[in-house]
Amino acid sequence: MNLSLDRKVALITGGSRGIGAAAVRMFVAAGAQVLFNYEKARDKAEQLARDLGEGRCATVACNLAGTETARTLVDATVKRFGRLDILVANHGVWPPDDAPIDQLSDAQWRATVAINLDSVFALVKHSVGQMKKQKGPGHVVLVSSTAGQRGEAFHCDYAATKGALISMVKGLSTELAGDGIHVNCVAPGWVETDMSTPALSDPKTRAEVFSKIPLGRVAKPEEIAAPILFLCTEHAGFITGEIFNVNGGAVLVG
Repeated sequence: MNLSLDRKVALITGGSRGIGAAAVRMFVAAGAQVLFNYEKARDKAEQLARDLGEGRCATVACNLAGTETARTLVDATVKRFGRLDILVANHGVWPPDDAPIDQLSDAQWRATVAINLDSVFALVKHSVGQMKKQKGPGHVVLVSSTAGQRGEAFHCDYAATKGALISMVKGLSTELAGDGIHVNCVAPGWVETDMSTPALSDPKTRAEVFSKIPLGRVAKPEEIAAPILFLCTEHAGFITGEIFNVNGGAVLVG
């Protein structure tokens, strides 16, 4: 089965590391032109773009917190590659320290919502506007989490934002179907990324995490990127509004 994205243009957020970087590599290998953003990892981002070739891949610095910067990122994609066919909203923040609800600060709540939810709203808004102008098929894939489906104790802010993304997918999929825009979600569990390193480096936490995953391990970034790619190909042409669980069965038992 040929998972081709030939002549497609994708915007992938948080593309300098982890799941995002794996997705950038796979999308370019499948024939797409990709623009991705980074916030702090400039060296990694620029090296990835060089490795994949400036004709196929570009990167820009963009802090995605709130609703103000998303339009700039969408415009940068269109300016560089002429159109926008695919949005993958992959960026996010997971505050690693446990925070009981009565101790969760207003500042942390606002920061998590600004990055994980507000910016995704703005990215979808401006990306869909561009896709409608093109009058062609489009794809939006939001990266949620198992926490968005079953909650996560002591991480109310993260779980709430990831749950909101799932609700966005369900509503937008029916709203945009008539425009030929597919909207889906990939929901990972634990993945070997920089974001999860602090938790997984602690032996006690690591053992607890592994005990709740039926397959007995955490995912590799490529194992999340591949389903994202699939959802943006013609082989997923009759799929919209779905939550694609990629978590080793954890959502069923946790």
